[in-house]
Amino acid sequence: MRKQKTSSARFIDNGDNTVTDTKTNLTWMKQDDGTRRTWKEAMAYCKKNEAKLPGKGWRLPTIEELFSLIDFKHFNPAINPIFSCRSASYWSSTSHASYSGNAWDVFFGNGDVVSWGKGNNFFVRPVRQNS
Repeated sequence: MRKQKTSSARFIDNGDNTVTDTKTNLTWMKQDDGTRRTWKEAMAYCKKNEAKLPGKGWRLPTIEELFSLIDFKHFNPAINPIFSCRSASYWSSTSHASYSGNAWDVFFGNGDVVSWGKGNNFFVRPVRQNS
């Protein structure tokens, strides 16, 4: 399938429910599956590639990686429109340093970064490093 570049050329729609970020050399799931998961479920979902995304090495992003998708020129959701994204919270793999029962997430409604208990149910956007 032909790759389509956005006007900024930072993000490339690969035509297979993935988007490549040329700035970070990461490939992201373009659209979540609409299911909220606990942090533990989110980690397993990514590691097992339950979304059946192409390639190997899919995982839950770090908070830094997830935050790199925030685009404050957009609001509700605060992300480049190439992504199909909800104005909701998405898990990162990063646990809170002082509270191991919490992990960091990004609320894509406005770009806030918040720590919540790992038993909460949030959306998931798997990522993989390009070789």
